Amino acid sequence: MLMVETVSGARGPFTGAHIGPQFSALGVNQTPTEDCRDVCGLNISDRCDFVRTTPDCRSQGGYLNYLEGIFCHFPPNLLPLVITLYAFWLLYLFLILGVTAAKFFCPNLSAISTALKLSHNVAGVTFLAFGNGAPDIFSALVAFSDPRTASLAFGALFGAGVLVTTAVAGGIAILRPFTAASRPFLRDVVFYMVAVFLAFTALYFGRVTLAWALAYLGLYVFYVVTVVLCTWIYQWQRRASLVYSMPGTPEMLSDSEEDPVSSNSYDYSEEYRPLLFYQETTVQILARALNPLDYRKWRSKSVYWRALKVFKLPVEFLMLLTVPVVDPDKEDGNWKRPLNCLHLVISPLVLVLTLQSGAYGVYDIGGLVPVWAIVVIAGTAMAAVTFFATSNSEPPRLHWLFAFLGFLTSALWINAAATEVVNILRSLGVVFRLSNTVLGLTLLAWGNSIGDAFSDFTLARQGYPRMAFSACFGGIILNLLVGVGLGCLLQISRSHAAEVKLEPDGLLVWVLAGTLGLSLVCSLVSVPLQCFRLNKVYGFCLLLFYVNFLVVALLTEFGVIHLRSA
Repeated sequence: MLMVETVSGARGPFTGAHIGPQFSALGVNQTPTEDCRDVCGLNISDRCDFVRTTPDCRSQGGYLNYLEGIFCHFPPNLLPLVITLYAFWLLYLFLILGVTAAKFFCPNLSAISTALKLSHNVAGVTFLAFGNGAPDIFSALVAFSDPRTASLAFGALFGAGVLVTTAVAGGIAILRPFTAASRPFLRDVVFYMVAVFLAFTALYFGRVTLAWALAYLGLYVFYVVTVVLCTWIYQWQRRASLVYSMPGTPEMLSDSEEDPVSSNSYDYSEEYRPLLFYQETTVQILARALNPLDYRKWRSKSVYWRALKVFKLPVEFLMLLTVPVVDPDKEDGNWKRPLNCLHLVISPLVLVLTLQSGAYGVYDIGGLVPVWAIVVIAGTAMAAVTFFATSNSEPPRLHWLFAFLGFLTSALWINAAATEVVNILRSLGVVFRLSNTVLGLTLLAWGNSIGDAFSDFTLARQGYPRMAFSACFGGIILNLLVGVGLGCLLQISRSHAAEVKLEPDGLLVWVLAGTLGLSLVCSLVSVPLQCFRLNKVYGFCLLLFYVNFLVVALLTEFGVIHLRSA
């Protein structure tokens, strides 16, 4: 486990007497505490009391106490059933993360980008990249909020990096061999190597200061600026070459980079648009807007798609009910008057009931009125004014503000689901006596990356392998820089300390960081040697690299590979 301790009074990014990696589970000036993993070594009758009274077994945030459910509410002979139920719930949480990020979080970020008149390029490496990496980033932020689960963040971010740069990139090359864009590839690999090296340095010296966290976030800003400048220079050179080759022809090129980005939101109600338009009633508009099922698509899809859709329906309905989505590509901007008015009541209520796991929502102001009641009253008043001041056919002038409300609501839904993911993974680690690092590099990394992997494979099969390959590196750079930088920054600000102390207590985190660095060095050397042509042989080599990494990681976790004590 990677312990995180906040230390006050430290100076400089890596100052002090700490030299080299520390493998103790205890921080400086920290008293020994009972490890929650010891519960499995106790008598069955003592386990429930141990879980309820041991501080290390308490969850930081979240709505469900998974350890108490295992050891207090089910008999020991039903442990396999409980673990199976937890595994299915974990899969469903990953489904919630994917649906919320793809169909509600990203479209609202796209609408915000359009409202701010950002170009495709700037929006692609900022808002939309953040939307695509939302599950990874929020999982990292949640993990960093608790010292006991910080290793989940490093395990997931480093594990996802190894997975994407080897298995996903290799799968793309196998599906559709292609020639990679040389300059973007070299740029992304170099930036990612710098980010990994800085994270490794922080682990080695065992501390992160405020200056380091800000510098880490600043590196992402520098990456964004570099991407924008490189794209602008490339386009300028391209236009100049076209003008030079056709001196008598006026330039008719349109710079799509200056066009605002479009939304990729899905309209669930396209099935119900009649061929002959008629005036729908308010009730009909509300019913159509809340229906997540397209019956024509349902009839044409396979059994597997239908089965997955059945599991998605409750999530999609809940999100449609609570999260407004603005779509600039539609003539009406996805304006649904009755539903949007309902959002003015429900969305703020969701905000206060999901922020800090509802701690603020149930707080009584003056000991009399809870916060959630005041939010409902204020939201109802706003909804009434909006309903009577607008019409069903034409969106209001300030409709774009709903994108910000939808962004906040979907972000907190993602954060709530990520909190449950982290808590359930830690509970499984306690039961099976697994480190948070191995859970992060396997289950959490796989769960957060599987959606992006399938998207990249689909792009490759459709004939866009270069785009899919570029997305591999662009996404993990953001996830690592923002996940670690912002996670440490929030931990410092929350504890009012001068620095965060990191203490890995096992060899696995070093194996993980070293493997990621090795994979990047191999790509940086081998891809240019192939003249940036990536074929199936290269893809299979990457897959073999990832399989070997998993074998070494699991052998290290179970003590087969270990450091010989002096």
